[in-house]
Amino acid sequence: MSHQPSTRPLVEVVDVSVWFPIRSGVVLDRHVGDVKAVDGVTLSIERGETLGLVGESGCGKSTLGRAIVRLYEPSGGRIVFDGRDITNLNNAQLRPVRERMQMVFQDPFSSLNPRHSIGRIVSEPLRVHDFAKGGINQRVRELLEVVGLPSDAGGRYPHEFSGGQRQRIGLARALALDPDFLVCDEPVSALDVSIQAQIVTLLEELQERLRLTYLFIAHDLAVVRHISDRIAVMYLGKIVEIAPSDDLYDNPLHPYTLTLLSAIPIPDPAVERARKAIRVTGELPSPANPPPACRFHTRCPYVRPTRCATEEPLLRELEGHLVACHYAEEIKAAS
Repeated sequence: MSHQPSTRPLVEVVDVSVWFPIRSGVVLDRHVGDVKAVDGVTLSIERGETLGLVGESGCGKSTLGRAIVRLYEPSGGRIVFDGRDITNLNNAQLRPVRERMQMVFQDPFSSLNPRHSIGRIVSEPLRVHDFAKGGINQRVRELLEVVGLPSDAGGRYPHEFSGGQRQRIGLARALALDPDFLVCDEPVSALDVSIQAQIVTLLEELQERLRLTYLFIAHDLAVVRHISDRIAVMYLGKIVEIAPSDDLYDNPLHPYTLTLLSAIPIPDPAVERARKAIRVTGELPSPANPPPACRFHTRCPYVRPTRCATEEPLLRELEGHLVACHYAEEIKAAS
């Protein structure tokens, strides 16, 4: 399917929040608070770009990805896809939009129905969206070949395939309707390292061949750097830094980004011994009760409580980055 080119970003997320209510009591079922999984996130994804999204487990990465494709309802803000506000569309209105935005899930073992054949799994989107019945089998064979699987694999079942092959099946399903945008939710984290490289290479080849746009969610910063054009760093429901991939690694400006990069081992022992380790203290706070102002201030090695605990830092432009830290300039000078 062809779509008119546009100069605006394909995906725009504007001040989006996703809060999950906390309820207490079986009889009274009282609303006693909210888990603020995503809280006021703004970002954009250009056409043909891969935006990496990184952060600790529980920071809201997957929730944000699912909200963008409207698997979760946003609690606030706007999601704009190809110039159209899709935030409040109902299921019928979303139907044509869903053809153009799909998701590749983290676990290739649980995301495929073990009772269904590969052919049925891959063809499910085609049947749901009324693809011409006579062409479904041919389309499934094409999709399996595109992701590097035998075209006759459609008659087999998920348990007959390895983890990497299952992820290829999930990718074939996501590509069935010829989408423009894929949310890849930690698509390689459950795979062996050698298989991870194969899947990442396949994603890059498919992006170039099919002109795809990716949101690539991961916690492995080495994988994200390899595949991403830009990287957004997320902490406790907030975006704290966005920058071009290499620039983020070579010139991190937010203290949380510094701590993430400091934790990546360097294969050269001399360099590893010489570099300065940056440590954080304490556990990740609960998104049900996040710290006030800067959410990282309770763990930040550069914290200045008088301001960091009382004034929320907003994303601002600095040296080509967007960074949410009051003291980014001083931290950079000291690091």
